[in-house]
Amino acid sequence: MISEGCALGYRRGTKGGTWIGRFRDDSGRQHYEALGGADDARDPDNLTAFSFAQAQSKARDFFTRKVREIAGDFVPTDGPFSVADALAVYQTKYVRRGGKTVGRIESVSRTYILPDLGQLPVAKLTKRRLEQWHHAIAASRARVRTRKSEAPRFRPHAVTPEASRRRGATANRVLTVLKAALNEAYHEGRVATNEAWQRVKAFRNVDSARIRYLTDDDARHLVNACAADFRVLVIGALMTGCRYGELAALLVEDFNADSGTLTIRMSKSGKPRHVALSAEGSGFFLHQCLGRIPGSLMFTKGVGRKWSASDQQRPLAAACIAAKIAPITFHGLRHTYASRLAMKGVPLAVVAAQLGHADIRMVEKHYGHLAPNYVADTVRAAFGTMGLVHTENVVPLAG
Repeated sequence: MISEGCALGYRRGTKGGTWIGRFRDDSGRQHYEALGGADDARDPDNLTAFSFAQAQSKARDFFTRKVREIAGDFVPTDGPFSVADALAVYQTKYVRRGGKTVGRIESVSRTYILPDLGQLPVAKLTKRRLEQWHHAIAASRARVRTRKSEAPRFRPHAVTPEASRRRGATANRVLTVLKAALNEAYHEGRVATNEAWQRVKAFRNVDSARIRYLTDDDARHLVNACAADFRVLVIGALMTGCRYGELAALLVEDFNADSGTLTIRMSKSGKPRHVALSAEGSGFFLHQCLGRIPGSLMFTKGVGRKWSASDQQRPLAAACIAAKIAPITFHGLRHTYASRLAMKGVPLAVVAAQLGHADIRMVEKHYGHLAPNYVADTVRAAFGTMGLVHTENVVPLAG
């Protein structure tokens, strides 16, 4: 600890240690930055290797910069306006606008953008340099989730079409973050032209993943295979289509028995919404609320503990194995809910409202093929029968 909320850390790696600055803001969120290599194997030069005293000095500079960034002041670095500066300005304004995924932006920046492009002046970026960087991400190996103190680990290099599609989708998401930061800099007049990155195109046909959803039988098998505390969370997801974070934050008072609705106070978009429940769903949430204090959590892990980030992954994987069904993510339960509505003929605008989407574009992209199609229904009704195919009484056995 250097001062309250400010600390200097040492992270050991396979090729030497690294000094890490950690800053905690007023909301309690932690900010990290790699300050440089430690003087484990070579003498400190204050450029590539730093002593403890030199690392303390860099850490204080980092703390000062973060304080001013959070306050909304851009802190110019020595030299021209760089990509790292553009990202810092963008993140500050994103938080000020009420953005909810700043952690993802920081992670993407730290992992994919800053190491290769961070020190480059924005004015000297070229289309060729950005395309090389974009293609390198798509060709790289996927990372394995690790703790913050651990060195990065990677999955084996896969050459399947699905693996290539996923890496291309990752590269596109990273490119979106970079373009947003650079466009912010351009609109503020910090750079004269935006031609370099506007001409860089995202990979095509990589974002359309095959939507996996559960049949009613699979859903029952999965629910029966879950532990008691996790079972009610899974049922809640299947009955509402809510995201894991939304369910984990639900309070008992968010269920309105009179209207049969569930209030999601803060969704991914930052806007509240009301989820209409079926009779079965209303009965489930009514049972969940019996004898409960209105301000208490609707779903708890064990005895009164909140479901935290990633707590759902292992119990869901274990339940899939026990239920003998193909692995599915918790988000797949949301897909199951939306797919069921689409296949029952619910208008896509209603499905979008239930899921909390601003319009039907995402819903139409993922679930439109499941909905009864007006054109297809019209063709089938009008075309009739030509008498060319003889009907047989042989049908396949179900199951």
